[in-house]
Formats: sequence, C-alpha cells, structure tokens
Amino acid sequence: MNDKNINFKNNKILIYGFGKSGKSCFNFLKKNNNCLIFDDNKKNIPTRFRTKILNKKDLLNNNFDFIVVSPGIDIKKCKIANYINKNISKVITELDIFEIKYPKVNKITITGTNGKSTTSKLLYDVLKINKLDVRLTGNIGYPILMEKKIKKNTIFIIEASSYQLDYSKFFKSKYSIILNLNPDHLERHRTFNNYVNAKFKIIKSQNKKDYAFIENKNNFLNRMIKKNRIKSKIIRINYLHYKNYLKQIENIYFNNYSNQKNLCFVLNIAKILKLNLQTVIDAANKFKCLNYRQQIIHRSKKLLIINDSKSTSFSSTVPLLESYKNIYWILGGLAKKGDKLKLKKKYFSNIIKAYIYGKDRKFLIKSLPRQISYKSSLTLKKIIETLNNFIKEDNKKKVVLFSPSAASFDQFKNFEERGKFFNKNIKFILKQ
Repeated sequence: MNDKNINFKNNKILIYGFGKSGKSCFNFLKKNNNCLIFDDNKKNIPTRFRTKILNKKDLLNNNFDFIVVSPGIDIKKCKIANYINKNISKVITELDIFEIKYPKVNKITITGTNGKSTTSKLLYDVLKINKLDVRLTGNIGYPILMEKKIKKNTIFIIEASSYQLDYSKFFKSKYSIILNLNPDHLERHRTFNNYVNAKFKIIKSQNKKDYAFIENKNNFLNRMIKKNRIKSKIIRINYLHYKNYLKQIENIYFNNYSNQKNLCFVLNIAKILKLNLQTVIDAANKFKCLNYRQQIIHRSKKLLIINDSKSTSFSSTVPLLESYKNIYWILGGLAKKGDKLKLKKKYFSNIIKAYIYGKDRKFLIKSLPRQISYKSSLTLKKIIETLNNFIKEDNKKKVVLFSPSAASFDQFKNFEERGKFFNKNIKFILKQ
C-alpha cells in the first residue's frame, strides 16, 4: 500500500477494538466507507451499533480493504490472531488515518518510556503562551481523529506509546522526540529490541527537513541512528547546557531529575521552533502536575506525600528515589516482565522503608537490595492503614512516596483508579 494512493472513500473497513480509539476511527470513517466492528468483548460495543457488529464467523467471510487495530490489542494473542496475521498488510492505525488525511500538518510526536505526558503537557502550555493553534492528543487529551477545525498552522502534540506506533505504517512526524528508553511492555513486545524498534519508527520515517530529539548519551539510539542512516537532523540533548535555566525554576514539581530532563527537552524544542525561552520558564513555573503523575497531594514542614500511581516500572520510580530523602516507599501490583531496580548504592539510604503489596509482592521484595527494609501486605488498603502509625511517629521530615513500579490490574482497572483510591484513603488518614 502507498499512502499517496489512499483516500478512505468507498472502502470496506474493519474497526477492531471499540474503545476510545476504535470509536473515533469509526466516526471519522463511517461517512464515506462501509465500516464494520469487531471486539473480543462484545459488551464494549453499545447496542446502537448492533447492525455494524460482526461475530467471528461473519468476520472470516468478509474481505476488507483495511483493518484498523486499536493500540491495546495484542494481535498475537487476540481472538482473531490467525485472521489478522494473514491480513497483516491491511492493518493500519488511527495515526495512519490522520497522516493520510492531514499529511502537511505539523506534528510533534513525543514518546519514550517515562515522562511522555508531562513533557507533552508542558510543551502544550509553552505553545499556548506563544498564542499558537496547538492541539494535545494521543495518549493524553482526545483521540487525534476527534480534533476539528484543523488549519495549515495548527500544531499537533502527540503523546505516542509503543502500542500506537507498533502497527503504524504511514505515520510521520516533523518533530520526533524519544525522551528515554528502559525495558517496558515486554509482555507485549517480547524483547527490548522490539520495544525500541516500535518507538524508533518516528525517527526512521523522517526526511532531511525533519528533526529528531534524543538524549545525548543514549548509546542505544545513537547506534540505531548510525545503522539506519537516518536522514533527519539529530538534536542530542545535553542536560548540562541548561543549568542556568533550571536555576530559574521555582516550581517544586521540577525538583526531581526526571522532570528536569523533560524540561530540557522542551527548552531545546522551543529553541528549534524559535520561541522565546523565557516563555518555557514561565510555563514551567506555572505548571500544574497531572493527576497521579508525581502529584504532590500533601505538603507541610514535616511531611510530603507524592502520588505517582502512573509509575508502572522501576525505571519511572528511580528518579524520585534519587531526588528525596527519608522516603517511605509504597509499591506493588503486577510486575513488568524483565523489570529490574537499577538504583545506585549511594541512594539506598534515602529509603527508610518499603511497603509492598499486591499479587507480585514476592517478586518485588526479591528485586529490592537487602539494605532496604520492608513490610508487605496483600492489598493497598492495608498498607495505607499502616501509614497512620509512622506519619505521626516523630517530628523528622519524611516523604511518603506512592510509586508502585508495577501495573495496577491486579486490584484496579487502571492507574487512574489506583491513584484516586490512594488519594481518598490517605486523606482520610491525615484527618484522623
């Protein structure tokens, strides 16, 4: 398939998966195409779409021009895995549809293992301050195909996960950012190389007029760039070059290393876009943290409580363990395949105690250095109930860090539900 020959008119299209992404694709394509729906769980499809729903038998008897697969579906483990793999050349994504429909729109695509949402939102705030027509889409904000009134000067900031990029065939981005890389989602991608290759697509598809942003010392990406003879301009972020700017930041949210690194990326992107860098500083100082992403929910002279429910791997928690002292660390859930705690020995003393809960607590306990003491429990609720004992134990300044370093699905639907549960219960403890 060549994207220049596709116009999405009079095609027969299968929408596989009917979550937010699938619904937006269906609504975008249904006017000019015959769109049918399949979902591994029919309960996900509202009854008003009954005439468009296929069962597995009917699906196999249809010949589709395109198959739009939602990012959350693992095509190797789904109910129609054989059918999908036989028709893999027809598989496309919502990002592909957007690219074909709006090939000339400026896109800034942000991916990486950690920090995507924060970086995307901060950059969005910066462009808003500069009075540009900017949209925040992808994993954050609305699905990209729901955006309306798109103009030539509209800029799209797209937070893209490895899942969204993995199946994409045509998607391109003028500005592509890979913030960092650590093993993640290996239960889906199987190997770290597969995971990286999914994200690397946003650089590999670029041309000479495009820009790619990576960490200066990311040897893995540097080797891939050399091996693939990348055409775009490679901007390597050296964090040391931004020390003077970081000194101007008064927002406590940027006291930790991970968000400082995210800010350095935004400063460099703003520089390429020829924006006043002072507007980046202004945006950072006004920045309000996103819910459950290093969210400070209580702050006093003696106690700081951080809700980082978004943390689903050790790599996302390490910067916080390096940035604070006297930490009571709460972690637990479903551990990620191949995950390891890579914390330098000098930071072990930052952790007073670890409180571990959930299905994979035995794995998490084994992952901790012996120098770190711990207590374990089956549920997050029981862990929170024990906090009352030590929060008021002494007058020593302490940090309660809820950074699970594991997926939420053993006890919660998603990290948002887990984060909301923590906030509600910890606030009850504080009132006592």
